[in-house]
Amino acid sequence: MNSNNDSDMTRREFLRRIGIGTGSAMALMALEPLNILAQSKHDTATASNRMTYRVQHGSGEQISLLGFGMMRLPNNQEEVNRLVDYAIEHGVNYFDTAPMYMGGQSEVLTGNALARHPREKFFVATKMSNQNRRTWSFEESKSMYERSFERLRVEHIDYYLLHSIGGGMDSLKGRFLDNGLLEFLLKERKEGRIKHLGFSYHGDVRDFDWLLDRQEEYKWDFCQIQMNFLDWRHASLRGGRRVDADAEYLYGKCEKQGVQCVIMEPLRGGAFGKMAQELTDQLKAVHPDDSTARWAFRWVGSFPNILTVLSGMNRMEHLEENVATFSPVDPCTDAENRLLADIADQMSGFPTIPCTTCEYCMPCPYGVNIPGNFAYYNEAVNSHVLPLPPSTAADFSTKKQAFADGYRKALTDEKTWASRCQDCEVCLSKCPQQIRIPNQLARIVETLRKQ
Repeated sequence: MNSNNDSDMTRREFLRRIGIGTGSAMALMALEPLNILAQSKHDTATASNRMTYRVQHGSGEQISLLGFGMMRLPNNQEEVNRLVDYAIEHGVNYFDTAPMYMGGQSEVLTGNALARHPREKFFVATKMSNQNRRTWSFEESKSMYERSFERLRVEHIDYYLLHSIGGGMDSLKGRFLDNGLLEFLLKERKEGRIKHLGFSYHGDVRDFDWLLDRQEEYKWDFCQIQMNFLDWRHASLRGGRRVDADAEYLYGKCEKQGVQCVIMEPLRGGAFGKMAQELTDQLKAVHPDDSTARWAFRWVGSFPNILTVLSGMNRMEHLEENVATFSPVDPCTDAENRLLADIADQMSGFPTIPCTTCEYCMPCPYGVNIPGNFAYYNEAVNSHVLPLPPSTAADFSTKKQAFADGYRKALTDEKTWASRCQDCEVCLSKCPQQIRIPNQLARIVETLRKQ
C-alpha cells in the first residue's frame, strides 16, 4: 500500500475510533491538529531536502506549501530579484502581492522579478484592494484590476482575491455586489484571465459566513485566513478584546465547504520571534536548535486543508531558514501540539496589543508611528519591563523608568510618539485586526505619564 493510501486510512481510522463520520469535518475543530500532511493521488512525494507541495483542488496544480508574501519587500529591484531567484530555485512557486502594498510598488517589483522566469515556474496572487470608498465604483475598481496585469507583466492572474473582507455587509455590498464587480470577476475567471478566485478575511465573521454559505453559487477556489497556534483558539480575545471568530472556526468552515486555505500571519506579524523568554525556553527544551518561527511553521503546515502558508521574507537568512523548514515540512507530534496549545494559553494572558505591523493604518495624519509604538509596547510586555500595578510588581518605579527610557530609544523622533494622536479615528477602518488604535495609544501615553 502506498503512502497516500496509508494517510487516508489513518484519517478514516482516527475519525471512526472517536465516533465522527468522515463527512463531519466541522467536528474536528474541537480537536488538536491532526498530525498528517495533505495527500491525494495527485501529490508528488517530497524527497529529502525537497519543498513540500499541496495540490490545488480541481486543477491539480502543485503549490509550494511555503508561499512568498511580498508586502514588505526591499525597495530595490536587484535585492528582490535575488530573493525571488533563490525562492524559485528552491521550489517556492506561490507569490502573493496587492495593489496597496508599498503603494503599488510591490506589484511592480514582484512583476519585474518574476518576468525573468518561465511563466510555468510561478503562480502569482494579487487582490482587489478597493477598501477606500472612492474606489468602490465599478470603473475605479476595474482600473485597479487592469493595472495589476500591467504591473505584474502577466496575461493571467493565477490567484485573485477580494481583499480584506470583513468590514460589514454594507462594505461587502458596496465594494463587490451592488456595483457588479463580483459578477465581473466571476466572468473573468470563466474566461481564463483569473485562474482561481477567492477572498481574504479580517473582521466581521458574518461577511465570511455569507460568502462561504454561497459556495454553490460562487465556487470559491480558496480563502485566505489568519491562522497560527495562538489565534487557533485565542483570536476571539485578542489583547483582552473580543473579536468575531477564532482560526479554529474559520479553518473548520472552509474545510467543511471544500475550500482550501491560504494562511497569512503564521508568525502573528513576527510576534512569535519576540515571545517572553520563559515561553521560548519551553520550546528550546524540546528542540534546542529550532527557532520559534520553525515551530510556528511546522504547526500550521501540519493541517491538511492548507494550500500554502505565506511568509514575508525580505531578508535572505529568513528565506533560507523557511525554505529549510518546508523542505520537507515535519508535522508536529501530538506532544508538540499540546505544548504549543499550553504556550498559547499562557500568551493569551499577556496584555499585548494584537498588531501585526502590517502598516495598513499608516500614514497617520498627525505623524504617529502606530506600529512602532505598538511594537515597543509589546516588547515591554514580553520582556516584563511594562510597569504593572504595585500590587503585582514590587519594582514598579524601576520598571516605569525602564519603560520610558526604552520608549525614547525605540522612537527617537518625538513627532512619532503616541502623545501626538488626536483621536481622529482615521486609522480605525483601515486596521484588519480591528484594534481600537486611539485607545491603545492612550494606554501608552498613560503609562509614560506615570513618571
